This record gives sequence, structure tokens and C-alpha cells, in this order.
Amino acid sequence: MAARKKNSTYTLNEQSLIECDLSFAVNKIGGRWKLQIISMLEDGKHRYGEIKKEFSHITERMLTLQLRALEEDGIIKRTVYAEVPPRVEYELTEAALELIPILKLLSEWGSRNRPHS
Repeated sequence: MAARKKNSTYTLNEQSLIECDLSFAVNKIGGRWKLQIISMLEDGKHRYGEIKKEFSHITERMLTLQLRALEEDGIIKRTVYAEVPPRVEYELTEAALELIPILKLLSEWGSRNRPHS
């Protein structure tokens, strides 16, 4: 894949958005499945298979991509145990635990303002 030009409109817009604290925060938790994964991990550690079972409509590739992105962004911690077969557990980091009260408020706001049928 070709590298993006440093002075392209996309790169300049991206840099501008990163400098905004709110945009930075939303970018870290944005995505189709990230909030649901964070919500599930709120009650403790879970293995990959448990997460996959909870979200049966997500493809394995997408789940892996979302978990990797959350790990890269410091939202979840991945622990691999040297066992046969290998055991991998995911849990929220301290940074993610700070988000939980905010996400609960956001969820309550969504519940109040979403049209209910």
C-alpha cells in the first residue's frame, strides 16, 4: 500500500482532529464493536471464545481487529498463558475503567433520546 502524502487533505484533517481531545477520545472507542466489547469486559476478564459467543454476528476477523485496536490504544490488556492449548484473556486497563462512568452516562442519554418503537 502506498504511503499517504504528508500534505494531503486527509492527513491534514486527521492531524487537526487528533489535536482535539474529544475527537481523540471518541476515536479510541469508536467502531462498530468496541463499545460492546468494553461493556462486556466491564464485569471482568473474558476469553476470546466467550467474547465471540456473546457477539455471534461478528466475524472472527473483525473481532480480532477490534481487540487488537483496543489493545494498541491501551483500552484492554491481553494476557497469553503458556498452556496447551494456549489460553488468552482480555480485560480492561485502568484507563478503560476511568471511561466506565462516562459510558454509562452516555448510554443513559442514548436511552432517553433514541426513538422507541
